[in-house]
Amino acid sequence: MNTVKTVRELRAAVARARSEGKRIGLVPTMGNLHSGHAALVAKAAQRADFVVASIFVNPMQFGPSEDLDKYPRTLAADQEKLIQAGCNLLFAPAVEEIYPDGMAVQTRVSVPQLSEGLCGASRPGHFEGVATVVSKLFNMVQPDLAVFGQKDYQQLAVIRALVRDLNMPIQIIGEPTARAEDGLALSSRNGYLTQDQRSAAPALYASLTQVAAAIRAGDRDYPALIATARAQQEAAGFKPDYLEIRHAINLRQVTAEDRDLVIVAAAYIGTTRLIDNLHLDLDAHA
Repeated sequence: MNTVKTVRELRAAVARARSEGKRIGLVPTMGNLHSGHAALVAKAAQRADFVVASIFVNPMQFGPSEDLDKYPRTLAADQEKLIQAGCNLLFAPAVEEIYPDGMAVQTRVSVPQLSEGLCGASRPGHFEGVATVVSKLFNMVQPDLAVFGQKDYQQLAVIRALVRDLNMPIQIIGEPTARAEDGLALSSRNGYLTQDQRSAAPALYASLTQVAAAIRAGDRDYPALIATARAQQEAAGFKPDYLEIRHAINLRQVTAEDRDLVIVAAAYIGTTRLIDNLHLDLDAHA
């Protein structure tokens, strides 16, 4: 696996692979990789002949009070994980390479509606930052496919819309959320948890599974289900940010007749904000 730091080197390496008839896959990350990221790379390696991963802690998607400065940067360990997962090329640019004129004058990409509400409400400007940097990476690499984790469910929906609306010829693949044995979704931010918080953290996903079980059993009193789940989260030590049942494709508010649902949640435990979701296709369980 080669590591490059400039767009020129990146494009040259991808051009060589493409000239050999290889199908190009891209896995954008912010580093501090875990087995969930490795699964994204492995999926890309199954579908493509040449896998590019990027590691870039994107300042545009962090708010002024968020954890940009303390976000873990573990390049050497990440390189080892990428090699083992089947990555061919790592793009690890500096901020100046991505935003050479600074972010203030950077052209930005915005995806309306899907970027609003949920994490978009809690993190203003976050999805504009995501959509902008992903658009730049797509233009730099011009991959045939790109793989993203389903843990960031709203982000995946935003990226799918971005590709569709801007007519990008890229297949977007969503990889199921990787979880610890106790159900906690793997996340770089789990490293911020104290031992007690880590022990309590699986309650977030457990509350979603209970909502899903009730819906599968025929309960359509969604407000009551949400109220019960919020109480469960609070009892475990969480401070819920949002907990909602949405339509799985377009994230609109659901009706009792909808069959393709996603239960989405974000909650603080201590100062750490965790997100999770559970997709529920009622026709698949009919």
